[in-house]
Amino acid sequence: MSTGWALLLAAGVVEIAWAQSIPPTEGFTRLWPSLLCLALCLGVIYLLALAVETVPVSTAYVVFTGIGAAGAVLLGLAVHHDRVSPAKLAAMLLIIGGVLLAHTAAES
Repeated sequence: MSTGWALLLAAGVVEIAWAQSIPPTEGFTRLWPSLLCLALCLGVIYLLALAVETVPVSTAYVVFTGIGAAGAVLLGLAVHHDRVSPAKLAAMLLIIGGVLLAHTAAES
């Protein structure tokens, strides 16, 4: 895995953490959760900016958003006990398949 792809993976993981950090801010009325949310957001932007130096931005953004979406759904299922439905599982498979296809297409 190249450095660009590793940075892209890191950006996706931090994006998942950032998304999870938003609700505890309670509309950005709580200082420490809001500062954490801001720090994670800046970290996401920084990592994504570094990744697109070597990974085409069109591919990077598709992979980045796919990681974020899949991660948010998986955390919703595992941590927040969201309902599992056939449609949600199909959507997850499509997202993961799309991310893998985008990675494969970029490498060839």
